[in-house]
Amino acid sequence: MRVLPVFSALFLSALAICQDPAPTQNPYPAPIERSADVIRVAFTEFASIPAVPGQPQAARMMLLVDEPGTRRLFVNDMVGPLYSVSYDGKTVTRYLDLNAPEWGYAVESRGGERGFQSFAFHPQFNERGKPGYGKFYTYSDTSQFGNADFDTPGKQHSHDTVLLEWTAKNPAAAKYDGGKPKQLIRWKQPFGNHNAGHVTFNPLSKPGAADYGLLYLGAADGGSGGDPFGAGQNLKSGFGKILRIDPLGSNSKNGKYGIPAGNPFVKNGPAALGEIYAYGIRNIQRLFWDSKTGAMFMSDIGQNAIEEISPVKAGANLGWNIWEGSLRFHSRQGAIPGNARADKSMLYPVVEYDHVDPLLQGNVAIIGGFVYRHSAVPQLTGKLVFGDNPSGEIFYVNADRLPEGGSGAIRRILLDDHGTAKTFLEVIRAKNTQQGVRPASRADLRFGVGPRGELFLLNKHDGTIRMLVASKSSRSAR
Repeated sequence: MRVLPVFSALFLSALAICQDPAPTQNPYPAPIERSADVIRVAFTEFASIPAVPGQPQAARMMLLVDEPGTRRLFVNDMVGPLYSVSYDGKTVTRYLDLNAPEWGYAVESRGGERGFQSFAFHPQFNERGKPGYGKFYTYSDTSQFGNADFDTPGKQHSHDTVLLEWTAKNPAAAKYDGGKPKQLIRWKQPFGNHNAGHVTFNPLSKPGAADYGLLYLGAADGGSGGDPFGAGQNLKSGFGKILRIDPLGSNSKNGKYGIPAGNPFVKNGPAALGEIYAYGIRNIQRLFWDSKTGAMFMSDIGQNAIEEISPVKAGANLGWNIWEGSLRFHSRQGAIPGNARADKSMLYPVVEYDHVDPLLQGNVAIIGGFVYRHSAVPQLTGKLVFGDNPSGEIFYVNADRLPEGGSGAIRRILLDDHGTAKTFLEVIRAKNTQQGVRPASRADLRFGVGPRGELFLLNKHDGTIRMLVASKSSRSAR
């Protein structure tokens, strides 16, 4: 046998130490607990949203928002309509259709990720005489190109995303009665996935507070896979960010919105966009706040390894595409195990789960979420609730003892369907059978919160909004 020289052996040993471990899609091999501490909640069918004529599927519901000034809920269909829903769920009215030709912004809704993404009402929407009176905002993909405010370096151009400001003459009117929208921002999207995200005002901010009336925008990284243009870490890019703007201001580059003086990168000058609130985002789904602590959170869909709920702070780097969750990002093959959360300059998740967990059957994408501080559904009080979009699994962790990443603290929430514990997907499939249509293969779960702590579940497959209610049996093994 040939013996390697000592120096060659030392070199190979050092090389082995320096080499990264093999990437994995299963960095958390202990599965999410199936049966311990399962919370069981009941539900009622609250309202039905009609399918758009000519569309081959039920309403593709994305978001439910309470508008307290006019005492209505609003919910959008990804294809283009925005509906109002009375507080008792009995009256559903089409309030606005983004596809109407008079607006000039036809919604691009092909595929699973493009469409009417999100909307938000100004907190002064129903306060006559205030600058935000009658104003609301829509965030949608459009097939009509225009001059972009934010672009990526590549030559690809799939479609555009637009943030529009609408002004109703009478906010309480059954249907939108205002004129054409004002375009605030336009993104030139290179790919057909990872487009836009959530748009919202901080619901905890009161008049006179620095954050009051400022609009948060989740802007995904532009799509494809792995963030090919490095947008997430580029402070000059409007992609892969949480942006914060004053929609009623005018000191932006295009003069159509304001950049708040308190934004963390305003003083960086040309080295960073003043609109950026936080960065290192991949495919943000929802922003939400804890009314007890004031903490802000986001849900961010992972590449091929880790789904995450992360805290958000002004100026924070959430890691993408250097980190995927608590681990270093590698490629489509997964994340690199070891050296978790090693860079202390990053802000890491509070909870995360991987793509190989048997509970999720390989169909994985996180959706947040809310921190529940109400009493209408007492089983959920004090819980941070989130879910898995395709599988319809609903989860919680203790909001007062948040974990530091990983999946060990995640527990399930099951739905009580006439005495039988079911996942949300199982509930949808049962409804599909009643409707005489092919049972859904995925849930496309979304959450909504009402004015008195009512909790709602949305999906894209049966047109039904469901409201969670307290179950007689609060905990259930399965």
